[in-house]
Amino acid sequence: MHQVSYGAGVDLLSDRETFPSFFRTVPSDRVQVAAVVELLQELRWSWVAALGSDDTSGRQGLRLFSSLASAQGICIAYEGLVPLPPHVQPGALLGLLSHVSRAGVQVVVLFSSAHAARTLFSYSIHCGLSPKVWVASEAWLTSDLVMTLPGMAQVGTVLGFLQRGTPMPAFTSYVQTRLALAADPAFCASLDAEQPGLDEHVLGPRCPQCDHITLENLSASLLHPQTFAAYAAVYGIAQALHNTLLCTASGCPVREPVRPWQLLENMYNLSFRAHDQALRFDTSGNVDMHYDLKLWVWQDQTPELRTVGTFDGHLQLLSSQMWWHTPRNEKPVSQCSRKCKKGQVRRVKGFHSCCYDCVDCKAGSYLRNPEDLFCTPCDQDKWSPARSLHCFPRRPRFLAWEEPAVLLLLALLGLTLGLVLAALGLFVRHRDSPLVLASGGLRACFGLACLGLVCLSVLLFPGQPGHASCLAQQPLLHLPLTGCLSTLLLQAAEIFTESELPPSWAGQLRGHLQGPWAWLVMLFAMLVEVALCAWYLVAFPPEVVTDWQVLPTEALVHCRVRSWVSFGLVHATNVMLASLCFLGTFLVQTRPGCYNGARGLTFAMLAYFVTWVSFVPLLANVHMAYQPAVQMGAILLCALGILVTFHLPRCYLLLWRPECNTPEFFLGGGSGGARGRGGSGDEEETQRKNE
Repeated sequence: MHQVSYGAGVDLLSDRETFPSFFRTVPSDRVQVAAVVELLQELRWSWVAALGSDDTSGRQGLRLFSSLASAQGICIAYEGLVPLPPHVQPGALLGLLSHVSRAGVQVVVLFSSAHAARTLFSYSIHCGLSPKVWVASEAWLTSDLVMTLPGMAQVGTVLGFLQRGTPMPAFTSYVQTRLALAADPAFCASLDAEQPGLDEHVLGPRCPQCDHITLENLSASLLHPQTFAAYAAVYGIAQALHNTLLCTASGCPVREPVRPWQLLENMYNLSFRAHDQALRFDTSGNVDMHYDLKLWVWQDQTPELRTVGTFDGHLQLLSSQMWWHTPRNEKPVSQCSRKCKKGQVRRVKGFHSCCYDCVDCKAGSYLRNPEDLFCTPCDQDKWSPARSLHCFPRRPRFLAWEEPAVLLLLALLGLTLGLVLAALGLFVRHRDSPLVLASGGLRACFGLACLGLVCLSVLLFPGQPGHASCLAQQPLLHLPLTGCLSTLLLQAAEIFTESELPPSWAGQLRGHLQGPWAWLVMLFAMLVEVALCAWYLVAFPPEVVTDWQVLPTEALVHCRVRSWVSFGLVHATNVMLASLCFLGTFLVQTRPGCYNGARGLTFAMLAYFVTWVSFVPLLANVHMAYQPAVQMGAILLCALGILVTFHLPRCYLLLWRPECNTPEFFLGGGSGGARGRGGSGDEEETQRKNE
């Protein structure tokens, strides 16, 4: 049997397998619940209580609301059922209101019948529940039982969705005509004569009060939206019959009796117009009816229904028409936790996703979407500050030429290299003087040239590292330094031989420390260093790497030392040469009246050791970005130390003390010494000149 309802909104009735022949001219409760959820979203109310009357409609409303609200991120702080009269227990109702109060919500959604709503509000007013926003279901939004309850104006703000009906002005006159006929005894007698006993057997016992109903008693009901729904239900069936019987405006043709299934086929997807409003039954038997959002605005003792929005699948609010119970008419806030700021994620606490702490996204991560629960790490080639919404590309970072530290070191390089070249020029110019001959002659010039190359090796450290520059840094530093130190070692050996060994031994060793043998010693030292550097480059070659982690916003490009042990062994030759040179001059006693060359060598080696011993802890503790600058500084200080302590004092004598540039002052203290160094005169003559 076909059924067309003008008031049943239960969502279960849309199930075509269970109710294949059910239709209705009111929307399903699911539509009303969806409108309520969108209203909560629009007003940013995410922390609400949900109550329903303890009947089929109330329980279904709660179930639908809980499902749709959770899917949209709305948390239900408390959910409860309101008992129906006369089975009301005061303790149960007071407990329900106590839970609502403790939940801390400012919004309560109430799916309830009018009688259950009146009971709830009676107790709410009695126990002094703080004013709240009450989102009403259609069942009690327009009920006089609730509107006329004393004290309802103090419960807060009441709003809800009401089905939008089409005005039917002719219906009022029709009802007035029917009431007039019912008041006519002759008309009633004619009905009894045509169908005796109809009232008792069909309509039930006669109502004595119905004879006194007037139009004023029915005026409010005549404007109810359900009036149009009832009209549309009757009109829809009539239209389906009209289509099934193949009727036209002039009449219906004669045909076989219509079967119920034939009428049902025409009901599916039926489109018709009722009072100029287009209606259509969809596949679930529902019609697409719109809602108006109504707000209670109190006028004297009864509220007026003010339209403050519409819902036709999408909610449209009239914010200027809203009125709230709060001071200064401010929109109530119903949230368990404040909205997180940009760049913060929610750390849920407890059982509700709406209750959370806001946690900043740390540097190196960002918030991709506002609804994300975790910060997204940046890719390794990008960076981000704390509480960022984006990642930014990392700039390559290396020891740039224009950095202040590099400019200072380049100035020091210019000073050191200038002094080295000046000393080399003086030594070349005075290469035949006793001072230069005592310093080693051409070997001294070679040592100064190597010292200049040591200074120039610092130019491999600034700028963007490349494969070739990384490989060349250590060999181009240590090979010239080995050449320089080997010349100083030979100078120290000569001083030690003449000062500390017996004359017979000194004469034999002196020939091996000069001439071709000296150059062979220097060549051997440099070949040893070449072998160490070659092993270092083959076994553990340094490589250009990009470190994404060491700097917060940049990518550090640097030469990575693969083995610090091999790095230390590259220094082994130079350390050995410096150690022998220091031991050979540290305790040497210089003859009175002669130049103290041992002292200059001792201080030169001290400068070497102090520089490189300090370099180790400094390199280990300085930031990786500035390690090339530390190496540059160590190289320049080492070269400057050797230059200042050994070579510059001799340059001073060449320029400002030329009277000291004599064989006796530099080459002799005894006959053996004069012979070994190619000097002229014997020991007595040298002593006399010194005196």
